[in-house]
Amino acid sequence: WTLFPAQAAALVAVAALWGGSGPFLRAAAAGMEELRGRGRLGQLLAELRFLSLNRQYLVPFVLNQAGSLLFYLTLASTDLSLAVPLCNSLALVVTLVTGKILGEDIGGKRAVAGMLLTLLGVSLCVAGA
Repeated sequence: WTLFPAQAAALVAVAALWGGSGPFLRAAAAGMEELRGRGRLGQLLAELRFLSLNRQYLVPFVLNQAGSLLFYLTLASTDLSLAVPLCNSLALVVTLVTGKILGEDIGGKRAVAGMLLTLLGVSLCVAGA
């Protein structure tokens, strides 16, 4: 079994969409803690209204969902045992890099070491495919 360039590019795109959207979703959802609704249903409706009217939340949410759709479509032609670890581990790396660019504290040298080990593991998975 071989990982074709189009499949690899699709999986990397999935990781970029998933990982890149996460920090933006976190930043856009800031302030939800202060929302107060009457009862559980009121709280749910207040939160849904907050998120659905927030363009800074909706754009990364749509991109994240586009990544999920691309992942689903790519699974038809890709080995599941390679696609899942590849996408999830690369998404973690992209999340950390994007978070760092946005000014989040990603954990210093240990996080960088973890990213490098993750990339090494992904490389080994792809090389063994």
